[in-house]
Amino acid sequence: MTNNNEQAIDELKKIVKQKGLKYTEQREIVLKILLHAHAHLTAEEIYNQIKLEEPESNIGIATVYRALGFLEEVNLITSIVFGNDGKKYESNAKEHHDHLICTSCGKIVEFVDDEIEKRQDKIASKNKFKITSHSMQLYGLCSNCQ
Repeated sequence: MTNNNEQAIDELKKIVKQKGLKYTEQREIVLKILLHAHAHLTAEEIYNQIKLEEPESNIGIATVYRALGFLEEVNLITSIVFGNDGKKYESNAKEHHDHLICTSCGKIVEFVDDEIEKRQDKIASKNKFKITSHSMQLYGLCSNCQ
């Protein structure tokens, strides 16, 4: 596990302790799946991956949804909403990036653009606004769906 991944697991343990909650292996398993994912995953995809990689854990789909809700609430993961297709999740342990999202096939392309980041800071400064976080999602059609 990379250093960022270990930090995310440590952060989960700290948050659970601060909230006076019981640390559960199920939350850790769901978080680990997202930490190692190379794509944005739906709850069902996470559940199927758990069945393959952690069959002895016996985690049900409802537990996956509860774990995802908790992990998103404490800002360890984020989601992108896809209308009828529901949400797709990713870990927050990655470096900041924005998304291009195909409205036809659901393909997601992550990108970083320093000029966009600078422009956002300039706009915020001009309006005497302090950005604490942001998420940019651009919707359209990928080259395969055009």
